[in-house]
Formats: sequence, C-alpha cells, structure tokens
Amino acid sequence: MSTRIDRRFAELKAQGRAALVTFLMAGDPDPATSLSIIKAMPRCGADVIEIGMPFTDPMADGPSIQAAGLRALKAGMTLKKTLELVRAFREDDNTTPLVLMGYYNPIYIYGVEKFLADAKFAGVDGLIIVDLPAEEDAELCVPALKAGLNFIRLATPTTDDRRLSAVLANTSGFVYYVSITGITGTATADPAKVAAAVGRIKRHTSLPVAVGFGVRTAEQAAIIAAGADGVVVGSALVNALKASLDQNEKATAKTVTAVVNLVAELARGVRGA
Repeated sequence: MSTRIDRRFAELKAQGRAALVTFLMAGDPDPATSLSIIKAMPRCGADVIEIGMPFTDPMADGPSIQAAGLRALKAGMTLKKTLELVRAFREDDNTTPLVLMGYYNPIYIYGVEKFLADAKFAGVDGLIIVDLPAEEDAELCVPALKAGLNFIRLATPTTDDRRLSAVLANTSGFVYYVSITGITGTATADPAKVAAAVGRIKRHTSLPVAVGFGVRTAEQAAIIAAGADGVVVGSALVNALKASLDQNEKATAKTVTAVVNLVAELARGVRGA
C-alpha cells in the first residue's frame, strides 16, 4: 500500500531532487505555537515533517532537543496532545507526510494497539522509534506495518553490512542515516563519508536514504542533498526557536518567523543542489 511518504519521495525523485525533512518537538514552546510553526513549514519548503514526542529520558537527543522536550512537557504536552496536534495539522494539509519520532516508553504506556489506531486516525504516516532494535520488531514495528504506517529505521556509521540486513528487514518509507557517531546537534557530518555510506546502504535497499544528525546550514544541506534522497534538519531549527523565546522561555512575536525563515533557507539549499 502506497503511503504519503512513498508518494512524496517518488514525486521528488521524478523532479530530480532530494527531500527536506524538518524536525520540531511537539508542543515546544507551547502547543499553539508549535502547531503554527508545523502548519507553516510546508509552505516554506519542508517536504516531510518529523514531530518529536516529548520524553523525559531520551538517549539519542543532544542538549538542544532535550531542552525542547522539557519545555514541551512543562507546557503540558502529552502523547495524546501530540496526536491532537497531528489531527489539527491535517485539517489544512492532507498531503505532507508526518513522522512521529521518539522513544517506546510513552507508546508502551499509551498501549500499542490503541496508539497505532489513534495515530493512523490522526493522520500520522510513519514512526521512528530510536530505542527499539530490530530484535524487538514484534513489539511495535510489525504491528505498525500492519496498521499501514511506515516504520523508519536508523542506520549509523557503525552499522556494518551484516547488521544492516537486520536493520533493513522491516524498514519502510525511507532509511534514516545518522551521519555522526553520537547524539543530535553535536558534530558536523563529513560529506565524503556520508556519500560513501549512502552508496553502501543503497546497495542493500531500494528505499530512499535521508541523512540527519549533522546538518545545520543551507550550504551543508546542499552538499548532503547532492548524494542523498533526503536531508534531515532538527537541532538547528530547535536552536532557532530557542533563540526567539523570552527570558521565561515563552514564545514571542518572532518565534514562528525565526523557524520558518530557516526552513525556507534550508529548502533553497536542498533545491539548489
């Protein structure tokens, strides 16, 4: 069954360009502002949107995204409200793919079957669950695929060919290549190493490969876009949001503009590759 993610990457392949995949934490700095930014992203060039599910104990997130999660939780964000945010987005946009990214604990507490049904109903297209390895596919991955959701897996610089086959076994939508060893927002990707890694992954799968964890600027995005099917930017957008807040970490009149202007700049970089 074709999903919004499948269709979007097919469209972009036909256009001969990579996707700009943007990340924002749901509810940061508050639910209303978060929704306004996410609604504006497609108009500014975002092709796929990842929405973080706030969690108190992340393992892959660097300081910027950890702080975003804490701001969202402080503002009252929950998994249920994250799904409500998706439903509100879908009132105006039925084409942009939405991917929920986060950790298994909140989903486990919510209830897998209920979560998948509610996510599908809300308009979620895919999941990236950082702490569920391939050995636990029966826990969430296989049920998600049966529910019609893409399950997107991470590959890293330390994923060798033997491990890659396990990682790709039930992956769908696209493969997310983590361009650095470490947490988000802490290092810059090496373009030559990224290009080689993307080529190696593509020898094992026909799925699109999107690269993230080390892209901050339009120039970096353009370089990565020249050799990948997608470029993922998260920490840079979260940092732009943080810089726009007042001293009490509340949204200001500049918050939405600060983020969407950077999305537009990144989109120009990706589309000019």
